[in-house]
Amino acid sequence: MKKDIHPKYFPHAHVVCACGNSFTVGATKPEIKVEICSNCHPFYTGEEKLLDVAGRVEKFRTRRAKAAAAPKIVKKPRIKKTAK
Repeated sequence: MKKDIHPKYFPHAHVVCACGNSFTVGATKPEIKVEICSNCHPFYTGEEKLLDVAGRVEKFRTRRAKAAAAPKIVKKPRIKKTAK
């Protein structure tokens, strides 16, 4: 096995969030700056906004109904040319 190929491990690395929250974790860098953490993330704080997926389903159903109601185009069969 090769020596000195692994980075130095910091068991008490300091993590600082943009919201001001800070905590310690184990990492290969002594200090880590993040933009969002569990203290300010909308999913964990309960401020998550749900998307209206019913609108997408209704759009799909109307397109399918319109396609089913449209007259189908019947293609004429191809006639092969014979060699002379």
